[in-house]
Amino acid sequence: MEVKKSPKADLENKKFLFAEVGLAITLGVLLLAFNWTTTDTVNVDMVNAPEAKVEQEIVPVTNQDEVKQPEPPKVVAVSDVIKVVADNVNINDNTDIFENDFKEDASVQIMQFSDEEEEAEEQPPFVIVEEMPGFGDGDINEFRINYVQKNLKYPDVAAENGIQGRVYVNFVVEPDGRVTHVKVVRGVDPALDKEAVRVVSASPRWRPGKQRGKPVRVQFTIPIIFVLQ
Repeated sequence: MEVKKSPKADLENKKFLFAEVGLAITLGVLLLAFNWTTTDTVNVDMVNAPEAKVEQEIVPVTNQDEVKQPEPPKVVAVSDVIKVVADNVNINDNTDIFENDFKEDASVQIMQFSDEEEEAEEQPPFVIVEEMPGFGDGDINEFRINYVQKNLKYPDVAAENGIQGRVYVNFVVEPDGRVTHVKVVRGVDPALDKEAVRVVSASPRWRPGKQRGKPVRVQFTIPIIFVLQ
């Protein structure tokens, strides 16, 4: 048997209406809840506290006579008696600043240095002077050709590696003819540089150069050529 329902009794058609009514009621309740204010009152009983008594300090009254006055400073008595010393009394006077037992042997000795030593230390070497230093029977060329080239020994290490070149050596001829301050200005190889310095340092004495007739220090720079044959 088929069950028949009346269209008026069907609530499916009214569900949107019920939803809108419920939503309106919910919004109203929320607005009422937000606007609702509560006032809590607190009754405070004012209690009268008893006033505290302040005790006043009693300052004793003192008389000026009872206060002790400071004692006045003691006055030192000055004697008016003057003692007179006789003229024949010997008085030790240590005002002599010189000693009686002075010895001449204990005086300071002044050391004197020769003018050559002072000038050799202070005077820088010249490059060109009136009378240039000489070597043997000639000049700097005699030193290079007849001494350096004949006494030069080619290092084995440089010869095996085929190293050759020109080493520039700087040195100073002192007023007494000695050769000093030998150094390499431009080198090629450590072995060649060392041999060049050795040969020049072993040089015999020169004839010193002169400026205004006085021996002076003169500086030279020469090339020493190493060539493999």
